[in-house]
Amino acid sequence: MSTPEELRYTEEHEWVATRAGSVVRVGITEYAQDQLGDVVFVDLPEVGKQVGTGDVFGEVESTKSVSELFAPVDGEIVAVNDAVAESPELINSDPYGEGWLVEIRLDDSAGLEALLEAEAYQALIAG
Repeated sequence: MSTPEELRYTEEHEWVATRAGSVVRVGITEYAQDQLGDVVFVDLPEVGKQVGTGDVFGEVESTKSVSELFAPVDGEIVAVNDAVAESPELINSDPYGEGWLVEIRLDDSAGLEALLEAEAYQALIAG
């Protein structure tokens, strides 16, 4: 399983990548998409929605189950990946690239410090 070192992770199997300024990009990990199986539908929020850490902001449906998506940080949704809404299989084929879900403008960058580093996430999934 791939766990890019430059990303941060949540215990809910989401990754967070720092972008320009105070914006982060969020997706689900390779481990999560592997557990889900073939992703067939993604429900993403509207741009402008305010989210708090732990808030449900959408869903990913697969042939096996439906999983909620949880905001890893406090902030405002500033972009959604329309390509994933149209082609949910991008989550399976490229979870850390074209399969990203949303971008969030952070209310406070300190929220990133609470997220797991790659090594800690690898230990979690090895569990």
